[in-house]
Amino acid sequence: MEGRAHNLSHVLRLLTGLVVLSALMGLLMAGLAIPAIGAGGSATKSGVQAFNDLPSEFSVSPLAQQSRIIDASGNLIANPYDENRIIVPLKRISPWMQKAQIAIEDSRFYEHGGLDVRGFTRAMVSNATSGDVQGASTLTQQYVKITLQENALRADDQEAAKAAVAKTYTRKLQELKYALDVERNFTKDQILAGYLNLVYYGDQAYGVEAAAQNYFGVSAAKLNLAQAALLAGIVQQPTTFNPVINPKNSQARRNAVLDRMQQLGVASAKDVAAAKKIPVTKMLGNRKPPKGVCQRSSEPFFCAYMMEYLQKSPQMAVLGKTPAERLKNINQGGLTIKTTLDPKLQKAALRELTKAVPIGNKSNLGGASTVIEPGTGKILAMAQATNFAKSQLNLNADQRYGGSQFGYQFGSTAKMYALVTALESGMPLDGIIDAPEAGPGKPYLFPVKEMKDRCNAQEAWPVSNDYTSGGKMPLAEATAESINTAFAQLVIDLGGCKVHETMDRMGLHQGDGKPISSSISSITLGAGTVTPMTLASSYATLAARGMHCEPTPIESVTTSNGKTIKVPPAQCEQVIRADIADGVNELLQGPLAAKRGTAKGVWDVSKRPAAGKTGTTDNHNQSWFVGYTPQRAVAVWVGNVKPARANGKLLTLNHKCFGEYGCRAKVFGGTIAAPVWAAIMHAATDALPVEKFTEPSERVKNGNYIKLPDVVGDSVDTATGKLEDAGFKVTVGDSVDSSVSEGRVARTSPTVRAPKGGTITLFTSRGYTPPAYTPPAYTPPAYTPPPAPRPKPKATPQSTPTPKATKTKGPKTPPTPK
Repeated sequence: MEGRAHNLSHVLRLLTGLVVLSALMGLLMAGLAIPAIGAGGSATKSGVQAFNDLPSEFSVSPLAQQSRIIDASGNLIANPYDENRIIVPLKRISPWMQKAQIAIEDSRFYEHGGLDVRGFTRAMVSNATSGDVQGASTLTQQYVKITLQENALRADDQEAAKAAVAKTYTRKLQELKYALDVERNFTKDQILAGYLNLVYYGDQAYGVEAAAQNYFGVSAAKLNLAQAALLAGIVQQPTTFNPVINPKNSQARRNAVLDRMQQLGVASAKDVAAAKKIPVTKMLGNRKPPKGVCQRSSEPFFCAYMMEYLQKSPQMAVLGKTPAERLKNINQGGLTIKTTLDPKLQKAALRELTKAVPIGNKSNLGGASTVIEPGTGKILAMAQATNFAKSQLNLNADQRYGGSQFGYQFGSTAKMYALVTALESGMPLDGIIDAPEAGPGKPYLFPVKEMKDRCNAQEAWPVSNDYTSGGKMPLAEATAESINTAFAQLVIDLGGCKVHETMDRMGLHQGDGKPISSSISSITLGAGTVTPMTLASSYATLAARGMHCEPTPIESVTTSNGKTIKVPPAQCEQVIRADIADGVNELLQGPLAAKRGTAKGVWDVSKRPAAGKTGTTDNHNQSWFVGYTPQRAVAVWVGNVKPARANGKLLTLNHKCFGEYGCRAKVFGGTIAAPVWAAIMHAATDALPVEKFTEPSERVKNGNYIKLPDVVGDSVDTATGKLEDAGFKVTVGDSVDSSVSEGRVARTSPTVRAPKGGTITLFTSRGYTPPAYTPPAYTPPAYTPPPAPRPKPKATPQSTPTPKATKTKGPKTPPTPK
């Protein structure tokens, strides 16, 4: 009975297969639909009706393809992709490849109309007799199946993706009906091109162009017979026949394809024999396997920055509502994203940076530079002197876009913000600061009581200068020579929080996007942390006469068919008055032009006006120069990539060597960063017309400060009355050493002039003047003559000794002040 039941089941499957086959033959004869007449039985009729009811119009969606990120000159930077696919027309695919794929997958491709009757009959009989659902799909049917699967995956529809490849009669019938529609609406060459660009060739290579480059390092147009046969054979089982991981299987499959091509007469016996002699492993000698998008980029750090920016910047909301949606459009959309990166300037910036900081150095040295166009925020260059293969951390950018959480301490470049705030407060350009005296290892302690707001210190604040200096000095002198105690006093007089607010307005923030620390040391002397891009963008505000623009790397975005996607411009806002910026621009020319400027000699402001500021941090741990012309702003950072040891102690740049700049006993902002800045700025501006800064207005030159009444020597009550009568507010600070009588006013802060309504701090005298410091007398050591030279041995006739060459040591380069 079991035998009969088995035979009966076998017969029924066979009969069902024959019925379906006859129905399909009727479809081919009619060309439109399956006629119900002649299909045996009501069940068969309902099955035929179901086939007629299946959708028949097949839409071909654009394939997921690589986008292109290019520089301002159109050079390729990167090809973002979700699937490693490069679409090419059929004319750019080797004829060998076309013949090989057709030979092994569908030899009658150019003869049938979407259904290969012989192949289908063979499969139906096999299915009916064995119970399995087998293939015999034509190349057109395979194209339909893979397209349906691809569209489902792109729509994140996993169920539809599984259904597209399910081994069921329903799926095969739907596939066939779609294939007939494809054959009616597309030429054979169009179908073949679509298939070759769509199919998976293993090893993360989608489409024949990506596969040719991956396995052989050539384009699809240059594939030879052996290469084409190998690729064509992979499609059936991409893992089993992957030549990288299964070379023996792959070679056997390749040879089977070659035999089939010879059998069909599309390849000669001689050519096939020659192709078979080449071992598969030897064929892979020039392969170019896909790397990560940015690992294979010519500009890896900028590429990585772009990928983050495209996903996360508010400017790029046009690409999608979420980062995931944007990434999908970037990887699959075939977009052309043109950036603002100037390739010549980028090359020059990296060249000049690595002259000082060789990539791969063993000294923990790093370097970074960003070039910004004032008034637009365009990023023209982003160079970094570190090895991308070892660390992808972007030293120029914020954490959001691949940078560090904080950045690096920015030292005296912070003093620019005090200058802006001072001029906004009405201080004249020739305003005077009474700087407490201090020197190296001999700091002045600023008392907490002197600080006017919450942006202060928790205890007395020690501030040193790089050389002993102090006293009353003009703003210009304090700026050019970067006198720390002068700026500490200025910030205290202005109010630390007021300067902090200026920093916020001008776009200054930490690498994590949060405001700079509000401590007095961060606000005044750059103890907080920033990135080079942020600092370049902030200083560009001055070059643009008070207009701050968010940095942007985007020039344009176009679709695969050339349609422009409208991207909003960078956000720009006038954050300080133009005439205030003009005044600061005049003051910041001092570091480059003044006799004792901290960057004296690196730039000739008489030939092309420029302004900027050096920066050096505690223990000479980091160094900066940030400068600008009216057309370009450049920040250069050179420092310790890892700022501190494991115990938290700051490392130093002192006594390190800086490539072509040599070894330096002491490193300041003017020592390495400034000359590197000058070289990059020359590359950025030499081809541009010379532009001058706008002269400061009379209003800014003169300010609105009024002279303070002389109260030194007065009692606190008398001094308070005089100042209040003059329109000032008064507060009493600490007692100080002075020759003035004890309890009397020894000095004020500010000392000479202040804005009407400003707060004046009175410092009373202790009645004590410490004795002047007298250095110990210097007694030079007694002169000791060198020992008499020993007599030289007489030379023998056989040999004459050659004197050794000696190196003459030149004079040591004196350290540059910061």
